[in-house]
Amino acid sequence: MALSFCGNDRGSNAYSVDKGVLDNGCFVDALNLVPHVFLLFITFPILFIGWGSQSSKVQIHHNTWLHFPGHNLRWILTFTLLFVHVCEIAEGIVSNTWSNHLHLFLPALMGFIAATTSVVYYHNIETANFPKLLLALFIYWILAFITKMIKLWKFAEASLGVQYLRFCITALLVVLYGLLMAVEINVIRVRKYVFFANPQRVKPPEDLQDLGVRFLQPFVNLLSKATYWWMNPLIIGAHKRPIELKKIGKLPIAMRALTNYIRLKDSYDEQRVCDPEKSPSIWKSMYRAFGGPILLSSTFRYMADLLGFAGPLCISGIVEHLHNSTEIDRTNKVSNMTFGVFFMSSTELLKNTSVLAVLLFLALVLQRTFLQASYYVTIETGINLRGALLAMIYNKILRLSTSNMSMGEMTLGQINNLVAIETNQLMWFLFLCPNLWAMPVQIIMGVILLYYLLGDSALIGAGVILLLAPVQYLIATKLADTQKSTLDYSTDRLKKTTEILKGIKLLKLYAWENIFCDRVEETRGKELTSLKTFALYTSMSIFMNAAIPIAAVLATFVTHAYIEEVRLSPAKAFASLALFHILVTPLFLLSTVVRFAVKALVSVQKLSEFLQSDEIGDDSWRNGEMYMSLEVGKKYKYHGDVSQLVRAKMKRSYHVHSALCWFVSIILNPMVFVCIGEWVIQVNDGFFTWGSNLSTLTDINIRIPTGQLTMIVGQVGCGKSSLLLAMLGEMQTISGKVYWSNKNRYSVAYAAQKSWLLNATVEENITFGSPFNKQRYKAVIDACSLQPDIDLLPFGDQTEIGERGINLSGGQRQRICVARALYQNTNIVFLDDPFSALDIHLSDHLMQEGILKFLQDDKRTLVLVTHKLQYLIHADWIIAMKDGSVLREGTLKDIQTHDVELYEHWKTLMNRQDQELEKETEMESQTTLERKTLRRAFYSREAKNQIDDEDEGSKDDDDNMSTTTSRRSKIQWKMCCRYLSSGGFLMVFLMVSSKLAKHSVMVAIDYWLAAWTSSNPHNQSLVTCHCCFLFEMSFILYILVILKLSFLAIALCLITSLTVEFLGVAAATNLHHNLLNKIIHAPIRFFDVTPLGQILNRFSADTNIIDQHIPPTLESLTRSTLLCLSAIGVIAFVTPAFLIALVPLAVAFYFIQKYFRVASKDLQDLDDSTQLPLLCHFSETAEGLTTIRAFRHEARFKQRMLELTDTNNTAYLFLSAANRWLEVRTDYLGAVIVLTAAVAAIWSTSQSGLVGLGLTYALTVTNYLNWVVRNLADLEVQMAAVKKVNSFLSTESENYEGSMDVSQVPEDWPQHGEIKIHDLCVRYDTMLKPVLKHVNAHINPGQKVGICGRTGSGKSSLSLAFFNMVDVFEGKIVIDGIDICKLPLQTLRSRLSIILQDPVLFSGSIRLNLDPERTCTDDRLWEALEIAQLKNIVKALPGGLDAVVTEGGENFSVGQRQLFCLARAFVRKSSILIMDEATASIDMATENILQKVVMTAFADRTVVTIAHLVSSILEAEQVLVFSSGTLVECDSAPNLLAQENSLFSILVRTHK
Repeated sequence: MALSFCGNDRGSNAYSVDKGVLDNGCFVDALNLVPHVFLLFITFPILFIGWGSQSSKVQIHHNTWLHFPGHNLRWILTFTLLFVHVCEIAEGIVSNTWSNHLHLFLPALMGFIAATTSVVYYHNIETANFPKLLLALFIYWILAFITKMIKLWKFAEASLGVQYLRFCITALLVVLYGLLMAVEINVIRVRKYVFFANPQRVKPPEDLQDLGVRFLQPFVNLLSKATYWWMNPLIIGAHKRPIELKKIGKLPIAMRALTNYIRLKDSYDEQRVCDPEKSPSIWKSMYRAFGGPILLSSTFRYMADLLGFAGPLCISGIVEHLHNSTEIDRTNKVSNMTFGVFFMSSTELLKNTSVLAVLLFLALVLQRTFLQASYYVTIETGINLRGALLAMIYNKILRLSTSNMSMGEMTLGQINNLVAIETNQLMWFLFLCPNLWAMPVQIIMGVILLYYLLGDSALIGAGVILLLAPVQYLIATKLADTQKSTLDYSTDRLKKTTEILKGIKLLKLYAWENIFCDRVEETRGKELTSLKTFALYTSMSIFMNAAIPIAAVLATFVTHAYIEEVRLSPAKAFASLALFHILVTPLFLLSTVVRFAVKALVSVQKLSEFLQSDEIGDDSWRNGEMYMSLEVGKKYKYHGDVSQLVRAKMKRSYHVHSALCWFVSIILNPMVFVCIGEWVIQVNDGFFTWGSNLSTLTDINIRIPTGQLTMIVGQVGCGKSSLLLAMLGEMQTISGKVYWSNKNRYSVAYAAQKSWLLNATVEENITFGSPFNKQRYKAVIDACSLQPDIDLLPFGDQTEIGERGINLSGGQRQRICVARALYQNTNIVFLDDPFSALDIHLSDHLMQEGILKFLQDDKRTLVLVTHKLQYLIHADWIIAMKDGSVLREGTLKDIQTHDVELYEHWKTLMNRQDQELEKETEMESQTTLERKTLRRAFYSREAKNQIDDEDEGSKDDDDNMSTTTSRRSKIQWKMCCRYLSSGGFLMVFLMVSSKLAKHSVMVAIDYWLAAWTSSNPHNQSLVTCHCCFLFEMSFILYILVILKLSFLAIALCLITSLTVEFLGVAAATNLHHNLLNKIIHAPIRFFDVTPLGQILNRFSADTNIIDQHIPPTLESLTRSTLLCLSAIGVIAFVTPAFLIALVPLAVAFYFIQKYFRVASKDLQDLDDSTQLPLLCHFSETAEGLTTIRAFRHEARFKQRMLELTDTNNTAYLFLSAANRWLEVRTDYLGAVIVLTAAVAAIWSTSQSGLVGLGLTYALTVTNYLNWVVRNLADLEVQMAAVKKVNSFLSTESENYEGSMDVSQVPEDWPQHGEIKIHDLCVRYDTMLKPVLKHVNAHINPGQKVGICGRTGSGKSSLSLAFFNMVDVFEGKIVIDGIDICKLPLQTLRSRLSIILQDPVLFSGSIRLNLDPERTCTDDRLWEALEIAQLKNIVKALPGGLDAVVTEGGENFSVGQRQLFCLARAFVRKSSILIMDEATASIDMATENILQKVVMTAFADRTVVTIAHLVSSILEAEQVLVFSSGTLVECDSAPNLLAQENSLFSILVRTHK
């Protein structure tokens, strides 16, 4: 048939204008083409010539700046216009069935093209900032409005009303063109780009001027916002180069923690102002600050949910009208002819299956867009709320009353929980918040539609779902409880594992590793029982989710078959099936949402209590501008509306720095000034307390002289540290006043008694925010003797220390804290017992160089708390304290004159200290030992790194960027296999087969339903031959088969959910068991080269992932994948033509998931790595509160916290935006699958029941496609944990077997204790040099032997060689006739005894520490304790031998711990005892006990003493002197001393 614009109907004159030009419908439609053609002619040249970049007047770095007013409204109106044009095209095509009237749809098609062009044109003008070119659009809207108005007027004239669809469409277009015209006029009005003399100049938003802001979601156009198009460069770029922090940049100002903190604080403070008596509500504050976005998100959610119901209704329509004649009755057509064309109603259009297919596609696209928008808005709001809460908590921490912390009202754990758990709970609640009110609406709508489709039987199905919902809630609560108990067991297991790893050397030396390993396994057993319960409840939850829809569908359809007279049609059956699938989701989620709501209530309660806890008082007295009394204990209330100041400041400038100054200036108030002369601080009649009614300090009247050294002395616990803190304003004042002079604002440096380090470099810890001055820095380092320690660190003073850095000893930490106080350029320095962790040499050096020289030269005021009375002679002023009050104040001369008794007491103490001093100078100093430990740690680690480097070097060097990328984008299938094999092949087989069976049965149920509903007797003519035999079956058979299949499916649901979860438990059990055994039996070298934190991570974070995260991810991945595959299989079976369209869809899907997985992994890593510093910053602030406040560095720490919060929030926001990017694309792919399936079904000759089946399955694809990718990405990240654990499983174990059988070793070996060393060569590793070279020695039974030598000479290596702990690669050690290298390790180590330098005790009982094997009687244990002089101490403890030993034996002193180790060695009754520097860390009294016991209790045993203190082996019968791994001297002590040039003599002389 020939094409004709006005049609070629016979007998009609389409081009006749007899009744007037405008009365010809074809002419009016032609007129409507004019504006569209005009726009295309004008805009296309401008768009394609590339004029944009030259005309841009404002240079900006982002191509996304929104210039013009009404931007979002314009995009919404344009999208609506496009939709109306689609409807117009559809209406034109459908009504044009029996002649080619092109004018019915061609103008609409041109209108669609013109509308698309208009929005592209507008976007280009906007980014180029050239508004004058908008004039073309303005003219277009006017012309389009006029032409459509003419058409509408002509319809009205012909009495065509709203009952006709074309009239409605034309009216809508008139409204839309009118609104777009109004938007254009508004742009002219605001920007004044035409008709005005002075066009408005617009500056770009501050965020976009900042090159660091990369999160562009708030600034891009609506289409890019909806599809996350702006994320494309980041996600695609991630495939070439990993995403780093620099790449994701900073947050926009509106999303920063400071901005949101001010919003939340304003609404919180407003309540306080309105009703001072009532405590402010956090819920109200949250609603006022963040209510708007939540309402917007809820609106999006409602729209998405309502559009979700379009799917089932469209399926119903398509199936119903598929084979009905769409030919409309000719007589009906003729009666509706006006202007020579047919006019149809909307119901007639909706009977067209092609139209319904397009509508279904559009509804799906819109629904998914709205749903993702809702998710994004809630996530962004949740992140903003978390940032605000963190700032609020941090601000409160900095104001917390010290007594709260010290009296245990507020513990560090509670604060960490607030930061890590409670804020996250509230954030997650906000994420799920819209569900609370969207779900009930969704459920009600679903039930109404089901009732409309199925009548009363629908209520039965809905009833089944509603009845089972409470069961779901019950399971959810049980899951939460089980998770809590699992966490408790996990913490206990980790504690025991940590103890084992810390004391691994002792455990190996005593051959106790298996006993302690069993203790961990026992706790792990309890944890696994809890995990199995958790797995059971999880599988029940998954089972309920899968079984509920099957049960509901079964109940509904069987009921319908019995009570309804009309047979169920395919249209209704499959629409109902789709509705049931929609209904189950909210019911499944409802239990989770309710649980989170309950948790959120608890979190808010905890937060409220914290925010209302006591604060320290107003400290304007510290500003030096007045004196004031420290009335601290009262709750502090802010005066004046500070937030208004903040807002005013924020309006003037968006700079965070300015805002921060206001943010922190809350605590400052201008005051008046009083001078107090030559005294820098004065306390009058001071009574201070730590929070109880009893005063800690009473009647304090002291003065601190300016520029002099004041010492505070007294017994332990007399209140010296409290006095310092009272002066700093940290204590609560009962009465009295503290006066400060006027020169000391911000001028106190303070070193606390308990050293406090930042997680930063050594240099940053010392400078502490002050400008770096090289000369001053070097002077401070020298004064504190830190240079030798710094030289040992791998990166010098740029080495990270603190919690996450290198573990320094107590003395090293203390000296860094003192260095920090010295470095600060302040008038006053407070040092609280800086010598406590230092040996005498360092103390003297620090006193002379640091205090007397460095500080006194600067004329700084120093207040020093100390126990070292020998330094009193240097004090200008002394304050002596006793029992919380000042005993005496004055110079040393004053005290000597006026209080002879006190002076004499001091002299006695000084003499005692001098004796200890002699002991200390004799021995290798504590500092040397600390440095030795540090050196050993680095020596071994460097060796390991060297080996690793060599390994890496041996690999191929062609590891270029592309291979790195491919490696990053690959899933670790090898690790997946490793994980599954750990679970057991039977479980894997069960899981795979039950999963496949379950999905096959579910497809069979739906296929059977299709067959049943299509077997309507009236439809026999439509039945295809291959299904004939089915449809002739009786009604009863259909019911029986569907019942059987449904019950089978429900049973398989249970089996699959159980197998997956228990596969996870089996894998977790095996991996942990193997890991623990490998680590426990690894050689001691492994522990030297592997940081403890790294090993602990395998047992904590990685084990947790394997235990709890991999099983649900694996379950979800397999379920989503099989659902998608079964859906595609069903569609392909119904309409084979669909397979042609599947190829491009599969390619698109492949690339989407490929790019997303790499980017998601990088962003997840960034989120994890930025979270830890934030949590550490909170805990280190809470720990160092007094130091931060004394230094007045609150502002700097707040700034740091805001930066860390924003960095973490940026990573999290990008991660959630990447998830939205994926979901939008996979949802759109799903919508395309539905469209292609529908179109293929319409064109095919399949029966209606199967078409319904195919479309219902196509709908499920949209839900599950993104889950396939998300779970793949998650699994990839989680498999890294398996990889890390697996890397440790390849560790070589020690050779425990030996070449001799245990039966060959006499039971009482070693009977005598004779040791022969033949040509012994020892090394720590095959890659390292020998540490002992060709050593020959003979030790007679019962001999007392001393081994000495300088640091690193190989003394300790020899002690390890006795236990076969190192690699003896040449020579041998023979004990009582047996070569120890041939013995099984367990036998060898269990027959010898050793006392190590560091005393190690394990948590548990005293009995466990002395005799973990439980082989000894109580009498034997008491005897051992008596010998060690501990019997009375232990008897006094509750429980005696079963008395509790806390972690690390902290409830005993170091000396007592060493005596327990002695008792432990005695219990063993071995004829050989080795003492490895056993007296290095104990006091003189304990050492005397130890020496005495060795001489008496071990008189008949061979004792080998490795000595750091040469004087302790002067009585030895034989002395072995080592130098550089070689035995240089071997003789009795007197003989060696007689030789003046012997190394032993030199050692004795130098140590004295």
